Amino acid sequence: MTHRVGYAPGVYDLFHIGHLNILRHAKSQCDYLVAGVVSDEMAEQAKGTAPVIPLTERLEIVRSVRFVDAAFVETVPDKLVTWQQVRFDVLFKGDDWRGTSKGDKLERDFAAVGVEVIYFPYTVHTSSTLLRKALDGLANSA
Repeated sequence: MTHRVGYAPGVYDLFHIGHLNILRHAKSQCDYLVAGVVSDEMAEQAKGTAPVIPLTERLEIVRSVRFVDAAFVETVPDKLVTWQQVRFDVLFKGDDWRGTSKGDKLERDFAAVGVEVIYFPYTVHTSSTLLRKALDGLANSA
């Protein structure tokens, strides 16, 4: 019997229903789910702003979700380097990556090492970016 390891990377800042949905759906597609929690430095590099919640707290939150078997701190932008460390069989991403140059490269890179890329629906109405904007608006009006 094959043991399928899944990997679900994310910043997981201001943890919300979209994060929970991705982890739930990911776990339904694998036997063992590793959540990759992006470091503060990598999140800032990728999104242009540091996470609101520090890495140690984001890691603890994600690790405590019942769908997650293990949490891993992702410190390099190259997902193939992460794959060499974690050795997953399937990578889960939000479908906002599908059909983009980043998503196409990800699929090509992982096809070469036998890893499947599965996309899940991106929760448009709830995102950490939208939550941050709402919080900023509240802080500015206070």
